[in-house]
Amino acid sequence: MTTFADLGLSQKVLSAVTDAGYTIPTPIQAGAIPHALQRRDICGIAQTGTGKTASFVLPMLTLLEKGRARARMPRTLILEPTRELAAQVAENFDKYGKNHKLNVALLIGGVSFEDQDRKLERGADVLICTPGRLLDHCERGKLLMSGVEILVIDEADRMLDMGFIPDIERIAKMIPFTRQTLFFSATMPPEIQKLADRFLQNPERIEVAKPSSTAKTVTQRLVASHNKDYEKRAVLRDLIKAQDDLKNAIIFCNRKKDVADLFRSLERHGFSVGALHGDMDQRSRTNMLAGFKDNQITLLVASDVAARGLDIPDVSHVFNFDVPIHAEDYVHRIGRTGRAGRSGRAFTLVTKSDSKYLDAIEKLIGEKIEWASGDLSALPAPMESHESDRGGRKGRDRDKDRGRGRRSEPGHKPDTKNHDTKNDDHQSEPEVALVEAKVENVRPERKADRKPQNNGGNRDIRPNPANDDNRRRYHRDHDDGPTPVGFGDDIPAFMLIVANAAKA
Repeated sequence: MTTFADLGLSQKVLSAVTDAGYTIPTPIQAGAIPHALQRRDICGIAQTGTGKTASFVLPMLTLLEKGRARARMPRTLILEPTRELAAQVAENFDKYGKNHKLNVALLIGGVSFEDQDRKLERGADVLICTPGRLLDHCERGKLLMSGVEILVIDEADRMLDMGFIPDIERIAKMIPFTRQTLFFSATMPPEIQKLADRFLQNPERIEVAKPSSTAKTVTQRLVASHNKDYEKRAVLRDLIKAQDDLKNAIIFCNRKKDVADLFRSLERHGFSVGALHGDMDQRSRTNMLAGFKDNQITLLVASDVAARGLDIPDVSHVFNFDVPIHAEDYVHRIGRTGRAGRSGRAFTLVTKSDSKYLDAIEKLIGEKIEWASGDLSALPAPMESHESDRGGRKGRDRDKDRGRGRRSEPGHKPDTKNHDTKNDDHQSEPEVALVEAKVENVRPERKADRKPQNNGGNRDIRPNPANDDNRRRYHRDHDDGPTPVGFGDDIPAFMLIVANAAKA
């Protein structure tokens, strides 16, 4: 059996690895580390959670024992798609490089430029950064990339597939052609592989698992749900409560807005919950992630910013509140559980509109995912919505948690009898009353259907509001057309009169 001592690592690195409690390398580590020590370019593909980070951190530490960094001229460069992954790699260097006296600089957004500049002036043996912040420093004249010996692009498919191609091309031109380049990723679709080949010279391909495969330690199940967000939230709450072995869990949403809405809903229902998405400032993101790792919170509602490479070893469950649009993201999401040989469980809430995304996921991973109970055929057909958008899209679920009014057909009243306003986060009783009041005030016909009034042309077609607040809410919630520029909510009545086309 291969051990870390057989891979050619230095004694300082081996000592740190032993102190961390590791003796046997994972397959990706055993395959990549010897070639990395020989200065070969590497394209490493393995399931998430199999130790890809150590596959480049350990050989880099050995290679950096000789030489010394100069001011503003880093010796190695590691590119990460997100701030969290960059910070996590820096932690790995602290853990495995404790016997080395290396300067590690972390360049990410949300942190003061001055603090980062001081680290660069001391000389950085290892530079870990996101592409945008790296280019910011280069444009400010604070970095010279001509001394980079090793370039690492972690989560390569995500880096290339999320619009980072122009940035990476710019960075690659700044680095000597003789550099060593290492690619590591859990998925490598053919179209992304073509782009990766542009940055690698005669690479050694280390593939220890089928691309886009999922770990066998993760039990995957599908759960049928209605389309409505408040119904999906109810299904999710019941599913969480039914898990007897739940220690902690990450709940993934497709949109940042849904992350915030679901977080508020779970918090109102008494769950220990936090949120993580890209619009949060860096301090909040760091504190939230640290709280989850330290078991201060049980549930973490997150966007795909938490799906890639985050190493939280003991996550027992993953819940996909939304089916991911990109099939590759499913592999990364459920890879947050079942790491390092542990068992994990992953549940995905599926609606009838998610069928094509589910088909793409099952085609990618090469297996059918079992249903926890029933399937989509057990759900009733979705009811036609009274709502419509100006752009022609129908059935969009309005933000019912906030009790916003909606344009209504004649005689229509909000249906509240089927929803427990005490237990469900759909609408509270005051919010229902507000919506009903709005429906009473709003004239149901559209402007195009209104007949001209023979009253001297001064009829005010707006509702008769009791105060200015009602009037502002009316114009906010019932935007039938563009507001005349310059008037805001105070639109003169004569400007709202519909012209009689027959007499024109």
